[in-house]
Amino acid sequence: MSLKERITEDMKAAMRSGEKERLGLIRMINAAIKQREVDERVALDDGQVIGVIEKMIKQRKESVQQFRAGNRQDLADKEAAEIALLQTYLPVALNDAETDGLIAEAIAATGATGIKDMGKVMALIKGKAQGRADMAAIGAKIKARLGG
Repeated sequence: MSLKERITEDMKAAMRSGEKERLGLIRMINAAIKQREVDERVALDDGQVIGVIEKMIKQRKESVQQFRAGNRQDLADKEAAEIALLQTYLPVALNDAETDGLIAEAIAATGATGIKDMGKVMALIKGKAQGRADMAAIGAKIKARLGG
């Protein structure tokens, strides 16, 4: 079952069980997926759907920071709950050892020697780690390894 199909099935289940908050968020996910499909005139595969969900998570993390800065803990908690639900659609996260192994493997495969080769390393890792790790954190680790 593809990720889009799983999201659709979860939407139907949320409708049947009357979970309004969950249903609303799943509908937002579907709308974001459909919007990207219309904009790009393609049917999204699982990797692209994961990208859409990651973007939604990033937006909500930024919102949580803003709400906490504005002393709106109620809204921050709502966004945090949405993040938790969105993360259920992402693959299992990589641990630090797996991340370090991927970085070492990519550096060896590309023959990277300095910071100027960071783009090659990131491109190689992105396909393997997308949705499973924070790409900004991976970028920082690569930069440290390459002497940035």
